[in-house]
Amino acid sequence: MINLRLFSGRGNDGLAERISEYLGSPLGQVQVVDFPDGEISLKLLDDVRGCDAFIVQSTCPPANRNLMELLIFIDCLKRASAQRITAVMPYFGYARQDRKDEGRVPITAKLVANLLTTAGADRVLTLDLHAAQIQGFFDIPVDNLSAEPVLSAHMLSLDLGPLTLVSPDVGNIKRARVYANHLGGELAVIDKRRISGEETKAMAIIGDVKDKTVLMIDDIIATAGTVTKACQIVRDHGARQIIVAATHGVFCGPAVERLSAASIDHLAVTDTIPISEEMRKRLPNPTVLSVSELMGEAIRRIHRHESVSSLFMK
Repeated sequence: MINLRLFSGRGNDGLAERISEYLGSPLGQVQVVDFPDGEISLKLLDDVRGCDAFIVQSTCPPANRNLMELLIFIDCLKRASAQRITAVMPYFGYARQDRKDEGRVPITAKLVANLLTTAGADRVLTLDLHAAQIQGFFDIPVDNLSAEPVLSAHMLSLDLGPLTLVSPDVGNIKRARVYANHLGGELAVIDKRRISGEETKAMAIIGDVKDKTVLMIDDIIATAGTVTKACQIVRDHGARQIIVAATHGVFCGPAVERLSAASIDHLAVTDTIPISEEMRKRLPNPTVLSVSELMGEAIRRIHRHESVSSLFMK
């Protein structure tokens, strides 16, 4: 079997190191330099000819730099004669623009898929895509993992009591149902209307949350407008405690201020995006869960040509 080589971009080197520890495979050596004009220069310091290369890079803020660095990394490995290149993207940026919902707008998820393929990626490994159908934008294999086992295990360790899974919008009902099936409890949904890219309006709640522990799970918390408005509604309807969880804690713009001001009893996110110690101190009772074992096992199985989907079979 060809050698497995694991590399890390600068988008989430902490997670890459934890994946490296799980696999028992050291990170490859690479030199990355930013020129004064903002261009990125990258040089591999290890021989990768004929290897099975995996690049861990979240395209989180600064999204454009991290995406461009990933594309350059892929091109570099291709030109250095790596046999297979897998882009490991714990957080897949630009995924929320996955369709034309009005005139004269781009489909950036498809654009990023084209860029990755053109750069030379042979495969993509990611976690909780904003929309599962984005896999269809690729003409190469895509493994879209779910953080559900990691988040559910954490929730089961808490004293939840009577539980209601609340979807903060209609589009998230399917994800909420998966967690409801695993954790037990009822299902409710917030009727939401999006006013702009930064503003949403929560209209009403469908379901019973009175005297219940409310668990709201989403794939992304960006500006936190949706989730904090949903928290206010469920609190107004008599929720006993509110737990908010998400796979990707982007926490941009006014997110930290909104979450700090909201009546949230516990917040849980994964480490697909690095969260600074300063930010953790400002968030309401946060827990950061690692997906390193989940992603590391998926990398191991891809390298060995074993089933990845069996990771989630009950």
